[in-house]
Amino acid sequence: MSEQIVFVVDDDEDVRDSLQWLLESVDLNVRSYESAQAFMDAYPQGQSGCVLMDVRMPGLSGLSAQKKLPEYEIDIPLIMISAHGNVDTAVTAMTQGARTFLEKPFNDQSLIDHVQKALAQDLAQRESRQRKHHIAALFNALTKREKQVFERVIKGASNQDMADDLGINRKTIEGHRANLMNKMEADSLADLIQMAVILGLVGANS
Repeated sequence: MSEQIVFVVDDDEDVRDSLQWLLESVDLNVRSYESAQAFMDAYPQGQSGCVLMDVRMPGLSGLSAQKKLPEYEIDIPLIMISAHGNVDTAVTAMTQGARTFLEKPFNDQSLIDHVQKALAQDLAQRESRQRKHHIAALFNALTKREKQVFERVIKGASNQDMADDLGINRKTIEGHRANLMNKMEADSLADLIQMAVILGLVGANS
């Protein structure tokens, strides 16, 4: 995976330069933009990282841009920053999905800490999505009968119950069960149940 990038979006050149210097001083890769539109147009699809975005900017405001991020397939943690912060603005930003809201001037170390946590969050989310895609691919590769056994195993059905339900003998069920465990790369029933939760086949609280 490519190196993570911290995207700084602020119409104030001094603020952009200051933030870039600060973040690069702790070896972070930074790209800065003077407008939200410029950032969204330039964002490399699928790039890992996070974005620091000012609330008040000419043209597209930070809050308005936040709503448009999904249109540009930008799904990275957002830290909203503002010199004119108020409770309503902060609540709106957080409700719309911002990771946090920071008021200028902010403590340098505090900002760095927030950025590092946002970058870690992005990596964790990406790993989670990759795991889900991998598990879905394994499940889709099962035969129709193996899927039927899978769905009954995670509901606690015994091999005999499954044999009676599906109209096949118990030995065949045992074979399907062993095959699906192998194909799903599951070491235990607990692994299989966890995968079923990830796939949405059972509820997390079931």
